Amino acid sequence: MLRFLFPVDGSDASNRAITEFIARLDWYRHIPEIHLLNVQFPQRGNVPLFIDKESIDRYHREEGLKELQAARELLDRAGLVCHYHIAVGNPPDVIMQYGKEMGCDQIVMGPRGLGAVKRILLGSVASKVIELSTIPVLLIR
Repeated sequence: MLRFLFPVDGSDASNRAITEFIARLDWYRHIPEIHLLNVQFPQRGNVPLFIDKESIDRYHREEGLKELQAARELLDRAGLVCHYHIAVGNPPDVIMQYGKEMGCDQIVMGPRGLGAVKRILLGSVASKVIELSTIPVLLIR
């Protein structure tokens, strides 16, 4: 069975990728095993000095669940089972790590649609994943 990783952040782009993937399920002989991954950015500055680790972990989990909610609902309405994961770190690095550790056959994601100038100045998670990935990446707009 194929295993797909869907990095999701609650954005319209990631939810649209899920919706378009569902519409294209007939591309596959068997429904792939679906893993949703939400990557939270680590707390910066002095926050860890003043807030205990358990509270920070709880915050990341709550925010991750919020950002996963729409994607989980879309898959649920389509009758598709998914596994979900919440991690903390640099999104492209964490996506690549999860993809390798879980033995994913494909990473499916929605690009944000940044223009060329913004992509050069700001960088893009999708661009970085494509650059680094040894796993095939499917971008769905």
